[in-house]
Amino acid sequence: MEVLLLYFLIINFTVFVIAGYDKYSAIKNKRRIPENTLFSMAFLGGSIGLLVAMLLFRHKTSKSSFFVKFSGIFLIQIVVVYLKLTHKI
Repeated sequence: MEVLLLYFLIINFTVFVIAGYDKYSAIKNKRRIPENTLFSMAFLGGSIGLLVAMLLFRHKTSKSSFFVKFSGIFLIQIVVVYLKLTHKI
């Protein structure tokens, strides 16, 4: 259980930093982080880190297609956690 907690801390911190760097790159008109990279990291457990970065840095919040895809990933994770906690999977 401790290893899993450490994994989630690392993946969320990493996606938070990467999203912050992407916002910085957007402001400076530099090369950006691909959205699929952010989605992949969110899917692998970094949803909270990406959500916090989106809110804190106001990053990708006005892009509706990004928000819809992110919301889908987040909803799937909520359902999986709920089912796991109720021992249905």
